[in-house]
Amino acid sequence: MRLNLSYEKKKGLYGYGFIALWFIGSLMFFIIPVIKSFIYSFYDVKPDVGALVMSPLGLDNYKRAFMVDPDFRKNLMEVLGSTLWQTPIIIIFSLFVAIIINQKFRGRTFARAVFFLPVIIATGPVYAIITNNLDTSGTADADQFSTMFSADMVDQLLEFVGIYGFNDKLTEMLSTMTSDILNLVWKCGIQIIIFLSALQGIPTSAKEAAAIEGATSWEFFWKITLPYVSPMILVNLVYTIIDTFTDPTNVVMEQVLSVQDDWKYGFSAAMAWSYFAIVLVAVGIIFLVMNKIVYYDD
Repeated sequence: MRLNLSYEKKKGLYGYGFIALWFIGSLMFFIIPVIKSFIYSFYDVKPDVGALVMSPLGLDNYKRAFMVDPDFRKNLMEVLGSTLWQTPIIIIFSLFVAIIINQKFRGRTFARAVFFLPVIIATGPVYAIITNNLDTSGTADADQFSTMFSADMVDQLLEFVGIYGFNDKLTEMLSTMTSDILNLVWKCGIQIIIFLSALQGIPTSAKEAAAIEGATSWEFFWKITLPYVSPMILVNLVYTIIDTFTDPTNVVMEQVLSVQDDWKYGFSAAMAWSYFAIVLVAVGIIFLVMNKIVYYDD
């Protein structure tokens, strides 16, 4: 039996077909595992032959994470602290680079490609070499690359002028920031693209009006550029926070995966869901605060 369907209805059926494939995949590989993970967080889950043995524990796994396990709280504070100072640096640097590569100059396309390149190759052996993590990359002669991306120039400078160790907290903070600067720069690719699109969306009339009024570049940035890109600042803040929190190399994620590999599925799930709740709270606070100062062009 052949159905006589209009062209519009056929296109609609094609669309529903593609959505159905996505929905089935999401249901099987995302939604069901997430629900199971939440259920596991309230149980003591142990593997057995052909099945998992589950013993109810209530909130014991969550209490263990925050009140018994010393590493989870320490790692959580470390991640929160690093995110607190890394996020502003990433946002400021991304906006700075986006403003520069939005100008007209020779090699602008190449410059844009260079700053977006980390998004493409920031995985696998290449990233292991760049971050000096060569032991896991399979590189035989790891020592010859040990100083390729060394970032201890601040330590050497402080030692040269004779004030290294004068203030331990200041020295540690500067050393941490400079040693991780490459990693921060490599996390700015998406943010730069988002800011660049926002800069290109500034109306020509606003630029012309500012030029007629004789506004300086400094005044143009604060009065025109920053208000127009402020919605994208909020977007990049949320993206950067989530990206930092879910980075598999941070200590909390490493602990969660380590506990999971130790067959402690319930405890691992409890830590993961606690971490997820903290991430949601952090994103919610940022959204509420920034949403009040974001400029929306109606």
